[in-house]
Amino acid sequence: MLHYFLGSYIVTIFGLTAAYFWGEHVHNGTGISCIFIAFVLAILEVSLSFDNAVVNAMKLEHMSEKWRHRFITWGILIAVFGMRFLFPLAVVAIFAKLNILRVLDMALNDVHQYAHYLELTHAPIVSFGGAFLLMLFMDYFTEQKKDVHWIKFIEVPMQRLSKIKGICSIVTLCAIGIILFELPQEVRQSVLFSGISGIITYLVIDGLAEWLERRQEERAKLCADTVKCSGLVGFLYLELIDASFSLDGVLGAFALSKDILIITIGLFIGAMFVRSLTIMLVDKKTLNHFPYLEHGAHWAIGVLAVLMFVSTIRAVPEVVTGLLGLIIIVAAFISSLVENKKNAPAINKNEGI
Repeated sequence: MLHYFLGSYIVTIFGLTAAYFWGEHVHNGTGISCIFIAFVLAILEVSLSFDNAVVNAMKLEHMSEKWRHRFITWGILIAVFGMRFLFPLAVVAIFAKLNILRVLDMALNDVHQYAHYLELTHAPIVSFGGAFLLMLFMDYFTEQKKDVHWIKFIEVPMQRLSKIKGICSIVTLCAIGIILFELPQEVRQSVLFSGISGIITYLVIDGLAEWLERRQEERAKLCADTVKCSGLVGFLYLELIDASFSLDGVLGAFALSKDILIITIGLFIGAMFVRSLTIMLVDKKTLNHFPYLEHGAHWAIGVLAVLMFVSTIRAVPEVVTGLLGLIIIVAAFISSLVENKKNAPAINKNEGI
C-alpha cells in the first residue's frame, strides 16, 4: 500500500504546507484554516472520483506500462494544472469575453467577481460533462458482447437497445432536450452547443480508439506503431473522462473556498490519491476478482451525468453526488463478494475432481 500511495503522501505534505504559507501570505492568521479547506477539498475529490478510478483501471489494463506511467506523470499535470486551474480560467475568459490574463488577475485578487463569472458559465460546462458521461454510460450497457450483468432486470433490456442504431446519441440528445425546456432562453443556445459538443467528442475519441484496435488486430506486423497510437488515444480518452468527472468537483469547490490556489492544491491532493488507487487496482487485478465493480462504476457515472444535467436547473449539493456514487460502488463490491462466495463451492469441487 505504501508503494502505491507514497507519491500521494508526499504531495499531501507539500500541498498542505503550501496552503499554510499561502494563507498566511494573503491574510495573516488564516494558514490553519487554509490547510483545513484544502484537506476537505481533497476528501471531496476522492469521494467524487472513486468511480473514475475504477473506469480508469478498466482502460489502463489494456495499455502498456509506458502509457500507464505517462498517465501518472503527464496525466496528473494535465488533470491539475489543466482541468483544476487553467480550465476554469479559460472558460470564464471565453464566455465573459475577457483576456485570460485579466481573468487570472481577477481569480487571485478579486475572487468574488471571478466566482460570479464562473457561476454564469456553470450550465454549459456541466452540459458538456453530462453529455460525455451519459454517452459513456449508455455505450457500456448497450454493448452487444457483454455477458455479465449486475442489475439484470435493467441491464438486459438496455443491452437489447443496441439493435437501435445510434441509441446512445438519441438518449443523450433527449436528455439535453428535456433540460432545455426548463432553462432560461439566454442560456439555451450555449447549453445545446456544449451538450452536442460532448456527444461529438465522445464519438470521435471512441471511434478512433475502436479503429486503432481493429487495425492492431488486422496488422500484427505494425504492432509497435499501432500500440503507440492506441496508447496515445487511450491516454487522451482517459484524460477526457477525468475532465468530465472533475467538472462537478471544480465547480463545487468554490462553495468551500474562493481562492483558486487553495482549490487547486486541495483537488491536486485528491487527484493524486485517485491515480494511486487506479494503479493499485490495475496491478492487483482487482476488477478480475470483483466482477460487478465495473458495472457499479458505470452506474455511478450514469447517476453523475443525470445530476450534472439537473444542476443546470437547480443546485445539487456535492455531498449528494459523492454519497450516491460511493453507495453504488460499495453495493457493487458487496454483490461481487456474494457472487464470489456462491461460485467458490463449484470451483473447489472442480479442483477436487
